[in-house]
Amino acid sequence: MTVDEIVPPVEENGDAQRGPTAAQFRRFIKSRPYVPLHELRRRFELNGELDEVSLVVVPEHGRIFVGLPAREADFIAGLVRDGDVGLELCRDPLVPIVVGVYPMRPVTRS
Repeated sequence: MTVDEIVPPVEENGDAQRGPTAAQFRRFIKSRPYVPLHELRRRFELNGELDEVSLVVVPEHGRIFVGLPAREADFIAGLVRDGDVGLELCRDPLVPIVVGVYPMRPVTRS
């Protein structure tokens, strides 16, 4: 079973996508030693439903849930796959859900 079978695709209404880019996410995460997910929501004004989570698949952890809209959760999954960020998972319920992220490599500055 693939993620596409589980998670319906995000519908686009023709308007330009608003919100952060993957590069902005990466820059913000890399500038701090640890970023709780609620801080990402606050910083980038990702005001969604209170219990909004998105399912993503990452190689090391398999299927995980990220408390962000689908577009931004895909950004996090891409950063994890690229080895740019790590995940802190809460496994208190038997479901792996992300509670925070942290940089894996230092940022090279020119």
